[in-house]
Amino acid sequence: MSSRKAHRGLSRHLSNSSLQQLRLLDTEIKKISNIDKINERITRNHKNIRKQVGSSSNEDKNKEQNEHVDICFLENRSNFYLRTIWTFAMIFGFLVIVAAGHIWIIILLTIIQVIVFKELMAIVNISDKEKKIPWFQTLNWYFLSTTLYFAYGESLIYYFKHIIIVNAFLFSIVTHHRFISFILYVGGFIFFVMNLKKGHYKYQFTQFCWTHMILLLIVGQSHFIINNIFEGIFWFLLPASLVICNDIFSYLCGKLFGRTQLIKLSPKKTVEGFIGGWICTVILGLTMGNIILHWNYMICPLRDLGATALIGLECVPNPTFILQQFSVPEFIISYLGFPYHTITIRPVEFHLMVFSTFASLIAPFGGFFASGLKRAFKIKDFGDSIPGHGGLTDRFDCQFINGFFVYLYYHSFIAVTHVSVGSVLQTAITSLTYDQQMRLSNSLYKYLVSQGVLPGTVLDCLKNSTF
Repeated sequence: MSSRKAHRGLSRHLSNSSLQQLRLLDTEIKKISNIDKINERITRNHKNIRKQVGSSSNEDKNKEQNEHVDICFLENRSNFYLRTIWTFAMIFGFLVIVAAGHIWIIILLTIIQVIVFKELMAIVNISDKEKKIPWFQTLNWYFLSTTLYFAYGESLIYYFKHIIIVNAFLFSIVTHHRFISFILYVGGFIFFVMNLKKGHYKYQFTQFCWTHMILLLIVGQSHFIINNIFEGIFWFLLPASLVICNDIFSYLCGKLFGRTQLIKLSPKKTVEGFIGGWICTVILGLTMGNIILHWNYMICPLRDLGATALIGLECVPNPTFILQQFSVPEFIISYLGFPYHTITIRPVEFHLMVFSTFASLIAPFGGFFASGLKRAFKIKDFGDSIPGHGGLTDRFDCQFINGFFVYLYYHSFIAVTHVSVGSVLQTAITSLTYDQQMRLSNSLYKYLVSQGVLPGTVLDCLKNSTF
């Protein structure tokens, strides 16, 4: 009996302890489940927080992007207004200078050459090296001055020889102008060689080549543009205007119809804009040319340095400005059904189409050349001479080659060859003795009196000098 009681007590004790353990285990399980729930809640909270943070960061990014877009828009708009204001200011100033006379146009072109030279030299200058080389910048400007002296001297001597040659001092300068120019250049060349410094040879020779390339492309071509001005403002103003008009119309046509990229150097240039600009430029060139050609001040060669738009010029117009009758080729009549056998036009109208075509299809490559140069030196603009437009080089990159073409075309197909007073006078002075010069002048006076140009009393004044 006692053993049974003991067994029952032990079983009760075990059952009680098991229950307690089970209860404890159940409690632990509940705690664990509560922890899992808590973890789930924490995870959910983290996700919600991340969503909120993400949405707020996206909002911040969107705000920043919107603010950046607004700033860019305002900058572009202000830059557009600035460009527009300066464009009209430059057009007005240019027209005033054109009206002031040929000499003022040449002065303007000289200033442009100097500024363009300065801008192009600035992109390759390394100040640290230049400081160690004495007279380095001065030598570059010396070469520019020497080149300008030669170029301007050639033009003045050719067009105003009859005025310059009568002065004894100027006559000696005119006679030896090219030799003087050469001596001046040789002086700069010798100074360059004497100034070569160890450790800077490569840099100095690079600068020497760069300077001469600029002088050739800028001053060399500008020399021919100045000759165009002497032949008549028409041959300078119209070609320059055609380049500007083509730039505007190419931009507008490209914006409206542009689809196909033209050249990688200028990604914004399109084939459609290129062709559209050409067509518009030809039409505008013919219109402008037919308006300007009726003004003698524009078409007459410069023979009076004091000429202005108010004073005007008088001359016999070049035949290219006069209406002429031309026969229409037979193949045009037969194959195209052209109804007329002859047409009456001014030859200059054909030349204007050639100028417009060159300004539209060839001259822009001067701009592409400049774009490639800027990419090579990793610069946006050549300078900041014109607010909103960059440097003068950015605005005149197409003008130089266009003006050079007009000069060559004019003297090849348009210019009327004639003997100038200056050339005859130079021949008489340099080739005849004083006695021969007196006989020539006496014979010339007699001829003018016989034609009624001079009164007969002139011969009486010359009797004492007659041989």
